[in-house]
Amino acid sequence: MKKASLTELMTSRRFAPFFFTQFLGAYNDNVFRQALILLIASGAVAGVSANTLNNVGLALFILPFFLISALSGQIADKYEKSMLLRRIKLAEIVIMFAGAVGFYYDAVYFLLAVLFCMGLQSTFFGPIKYSIIPQHLNDRELVSGNALVEMGTFLAILLGSVSGVILKMEGLSEWIAPMAVIVVAIMGYYAARLIPAAAPAEPKLKIDWNLFRETWRIIGQARKVHSVWISVLGISWFWFLGAAYTTQLKVYVDDYLHGTDGLYAFLLATFSIGIGLGSFLCEKLSGRRVELGLVPLGSIGLSLFGIDLFFSYQGLSEATNVGIQEFLLSPGGWRIVADLTGVGVFGGFYIVPLFSFVQHRSDPRELSRIIAANNILNALLMVLSAACGIVLVGVLELTIPQFFLVLALANILVAVYIYTVVPEFLIRLLIWMLTHTIYRVKNDGLDYIPDEGPCVLVCNHVSYVDALIMAGAIRRPVRFVMFKPIYDMPVLNYIFRTGKTIPIDSKSRNPDIYERAFVRIQEELDAGEVVCIFPEGKLTTDGEVAEFKNGLEKIIARNPVPVVPMALRGLWGSVFSHRGGPALSKMPRRFWSRIELVAAERVAPEQVNVEAMRNKVLALRGDKR
Repeated sequence: MKKASLTELMTSRRFAPFFFTQFLGAYNDNVFRQALILLIASGAVAGVSANTLNNVGLALFILPFFLISALSGQIADKYEKSMLLRRIKLAEIVIMFAGAVGFYYDAVYFLLAVLFCMGLQSTFFGPIKYSIIPQHLNDRELVSGNALVEMGTFLAILLGSVSGVILKMEGLSEWIAPMAVIVVAIMGYYAARLIPAAAPAEPKLKIDWNLFRETWRIIGQARKVHSVWISVLGISWFWFLGAAYTTQLKVYVDDYLHGTDGLYAFLLATFSIGIGLGSFLCEKLSGRRVELGLVPLGSIGLSLFGIDLFFSYQGLSEATNVGIQEFLLSPGGWRIVADLTGVGVFGGFYIVPLFSFVQHRSDPRELSRIIAANNILNALLMVLSAACGIVLVGVLELTIPQFFLVLALANILVAVYIYTVVPEFLIRLLIWMLTHTIYRVKNDGLDYIPDEGPCVLVCNHVSYVDALIMAGAIRRPVRFVMFKPIYDMPVLNYIFRTGKTIPIDSKSRNPDIYERAFVRIQEELDAGEVVCIFPEGKLTTDGEVAEFKNGLEKIIARNPVPVVPMALRGLWGSVFSHRGGPALSKMPRRFWSRIELVAAERVAPEQVNVEAMRNKVLALRGDKR
């Protein structure tokens, strides 16, 4: 299965039209909202505070996500998605025409009604946005596609917000902003016309018009796969944090940094660019696979930079009307910029793998409704974020830096909960760290492992971390069959148990464990899983490949499935191998050592025998031990 580069995706019809459709939509939303905020701030409505109208506007935009996300998810699963996107973009043109009239007459209340319609349109767009990606991209491209979408979204938010300010500046024609949003909406419609067809996931679905009942039902669907549900909660928590930071940033700049609107725009841009940069780096660091190990790394970075944002405020000058240049020259200015960038970058590490994981693990027939459930929770957490800000800052009178500290500490608690409930995230972090610090792993031939269905992997056994390295390189979850003394090792045992490793011992020494292992292997293969065995039965003590045990033939006799021969190269001599003494008794000689994991073509079950498979593994390993 070929994986496209970012450049190839951005120039391919199966992704580029969709990318620009969602980019232009997000851009238009923020041009409109920023222009409306400035109109409200100008005092267009007498007797009502600007803060009240802005909060009303936010509530009206979010309200449709609560009301009709259940309906939008059903529609997205039932009908062809490119057709739905074209109709949604046509609706956007009509809405923006209405908005143009409202801006021309400075009709704030009318524009608030238009903002509610924009929320409706976004509610229908959301489930399609993330469920169409896995229909046009393969599993290896999911992370790249989501990284581009997240980068594009936050860039659109940034550019849209800045454009909204510019288009409402004094001296410009009153028709500039209205015409701009109409033109962008029309461009988005023509981009949508180029999106390839995406077949309905469940065309026979009967739409339930009882939206309250359906809302509970789709939340129940999201909870069916526990790891998916925890990922949805994690995504919603990210929106809680993002809303809290961006909502309080203006007050932080005004009251604590004493900065100008230009400084506020600069720091908002810093935060948005950080998320885009994090999304880009996530695509690179993940090796274009759904790498859950980056999610805990993102949590750690979010908390560390959030905590430092509290301390970085200390010692700033009391000057007023501080511009960008003056701020950067002041003590602590660059530190605050670094903290906001860090929060954004690690936010990208956090959010991109979670979205990719939800798309990867969810039932394709229900994905749009699961995304709709995610949107409901996102909206709820954004409202709770606003309420949290009101209580902590307004009632309990915390300073904004103290509020940022509370957010960072709360993120630690949320992270502990998530990674305790679903340890897979933490295990993937440990594997990712191993394969990105001590070792650099080069893979070849892993395409021979089928994307679905059962198979058996056979590999030489060189070190205690063979299974971890293989798990970090292979796209599918692997059930490793492991010698029980290795399985029982401290620390590693937690990893192996979490990864559903199958312990095995010799038939003569522990017949019960021996037989239970083969029962487990049969169950996993019957369930369509990938099982990996090390047929030597123990770690090599001389760097050579020992004779294979006959357990492989016993497995294939019970489950006639394909066998993929594999070999690890370059691990002999590592601290985890027996070269030069018992494993783990030596200090590491160097970090970032080059090792290789290679595979050969699948072998049909009727051609499998231990001697032939050992020869294939030997040939793959070659002279590089």
